[in-house]
Amino acid sequence: MTRIGPGSPCGKLLRRYWQPVGLTDEMNGPRPVKPVRIMGENLVLFRGGNRYGLIERQCAHRGADLAYGRLEDGGLRCSFHGWLFDVNGKCLQTPAEPTGSRLCEHIKLRAYPVQEKSGILFAYLGEGEAPAFPHFDAFVAPSEYTFAFKGYWDCNWLQALEVGIDPAHASWLHKFFEDEDPSASYGRQFRGVPSDAQIPISKVLREFDRPEIRVEKTDYGMRLQTLRKLSDAQTHIRVTNILFPQAFVIPMNAEMTISQWHVPVDDTGCYWYSIFTSFGAPVDKDTMRNQRLKTYPAPDYKPIFGRNNGWGFDVEQQRTQTFTGMGFDINIHDQWACESQGPIADRTKENLGTTDKGIVLYRRLLVDAIKKSEAGERPMMVLDPAKASELKGPPAIDGIGPTPNMDQYWKEADEKRRRQAAWAA
Repeated sequence: MTRIGPGSPCGKLLRRYWQPVGLTDEMNGPRPVKPVRIMGENLVLFRGGNRYGLIERQCAHRGADLAYGRLEDGGLRCSFHGWLFDVNGKCLQTPAEPTGSRLCEHIKLRAYPVQEKSGILFAYLGEGEAPAFPHFDAFVAPSEYTFAFKGYWDCNWLQALEVGIDPAHASWLHKFFEDEDPSASYGRQFRGVPSDAQIPISKVLREFDRPEIRVEKTDYGMRLQTLRKLSDAQTHIRVTNILFPQAFVIPMNAEMTISQWHVPVDDTGCYWYSIFTSFGAPVDKDTMRNQRLKTYPAPDYKPIFGRNNGWGFDVEQQRTQTFTGMGFDINIHDQWACESQGPIADRTKENLGTTDKGIVLYRRLLVDAIKKSEAGERPMMVLDPAKASELKGPPAIDGIGPTPNMDQYWKEADEKRRRQAAWAA
């Protein structure tokens, strides 16, 4: 399940899906060229005219690094001998060769198709026809209602993804000892107020730390419901989702959701890519970006805290302010939880409990999909256009409703939010 290099069973499975490889923000400068390492392959992403290309990083001539090439004549030109490649990897020119040479007609680098969705550049690294994109909220919302960002974690992709299938941890890992003014919570998770509520979410998580967790398989992967009973009259619910094979959709607050992919760089590192989707006002992208760049600075989006500095651990803060003592950015909390398991977690030493039922179901889905892929069958979420058009949403809700009718409550909350949205009705 963890090994994703070329030819590995899980690697072959993941290559059957569109994978995030960059942010459009990264390609907005004067030189839109960027080295990319994904699933053990070294590639270079560039924009040629109004199209994106993702091709082998080493020039087909003598292996020089195309990440240092020149953008000109509609392609990427190697700085060694001037060989020019287009977005499809086709060699267009070999200028050092004699006039009339047809050498370039026989030269082609490995190349992968690229599509832009809501600020993220996705590439298809598999064989055959690429699957269709489902009509999920993150993909269909207008640009002004979405914002994309990414960050690097120094661990295997699977343990990074599984933190999003583990709703019980929020009451502990993300426990804040004091609540903040919800009006100052924009762009920050677990600092606002749930839908239909007056109590801060940080207080709910802190004081109601034994949730009931329900999981179910869906057409797109799985849905989790996490219920914290506040009283006989009221219950807090978080509805979250796994988009197979490697993304989750969770509520950030009452108006915004987060769709997050965990993409292997290699077996021991990964990037998370997030699309924040607003059902309320257009996203304040500058605020969202500046908040996150403080912790995950460009150009490599690697965190300022990690193994090398103990994830920013502070003994006094752990005693007085936060459960972890690792600051107030929950991404760092999650990063510590995943990275501290080691580069690849040893699952033979685990002792799973009832709160891990989502992880158990997901692993079964993953193993089943690997087996189908190896047998030449179509695994879950490799979609044709007709099926892709049927998959919408999915609902991701954080709210407080009537205890006896929670299943009805979250569905009505989702419908209400969509009716009131400028784009999702």
